[in-house]
Formats: sequence, C-alpha cells, structure tokens
Amino acid sequence: MYKAVTRGISVTVTPRYMPEESSPQEERYFFAYTVEIVNTGEERVQLRSRHWKIMDERGQVQEVRGPGVVGEQPVLGPGESFSYTSGCPLPTRSGTMQGSYVMETDGGETFTAEIPLFSLDIPQAKRVVH
Repeated sequence: MYKAVTRGISVTVTPRYMPEESSPQEERYFFAYTVEIVNTGEERVQLRSRHWKIMDERGQVQEVRGPGVVGEQPVLGPGESFSYTSGCPLPTRSGTMQGSYVMETDGGETFTAEIPLFSLDIPQAKRVVH
C-alpha cells in the first residue's frame, strides 16, 4: 500500500499482479490497482482530471492524461471518500506508476493532488519503492 497526502486529499494505492490477464510468453504482464481518495480537508473538491507516468523496467515511459477517473469526476465533501480499481498492462515483469489528480474547490480554485509512486511487480520480482 502506498500513500500521499496533498492539501487534505489522501490518495492510497494498492497494486496487484493479475496472472489470469497476463501472458508472459507474449511479454504481457497485467496489473490492477485500487485507489482510495479521501478528503481529510475542510473544503469540498471535485476530481477533474488525471495524469499518470508509467515506467517499465526497461525505462520506457508512457504518459496518460484524461478527464476524471473510470468515467467519473467524483465530488468529495469533507470526510468523504471515493475508491476505484483500474489496470495497466506492461511489457516487462515490473515497473512503476505515479501521477496526479487535478482537484477543483467549490470556489473554482484548482490544485494538484499527488498520486504516490508505486511498484508493479510479479510475485517473483518483488521489490520495494520508497
């Protein structure tokens, strides 16, 4: 489990390898990750967009940007949370992901909430990212 907190927005990520979705002989390794976003602050916010940096073990970087997450732009009042699960295919046995969400307050102010760096590894290649 990996966690980052920015301006009262706590983002926790729990990744896992999905062997049933993977095909190592074809260099396809699929990972799922569950994200929990908790508003521990005092202002209501809406998640507007996401930005991911995905790096495989060869150092190849892919960037993904888009509106919301899993087709939603959740609104979180103080103390509220939103969770979702998504996935990422890699051509290597391990890699990393990190990123950010653009959050908007009721007053129209936007800020960037950090998504912590986390490791994607098959069980045999387990390593720890700090």
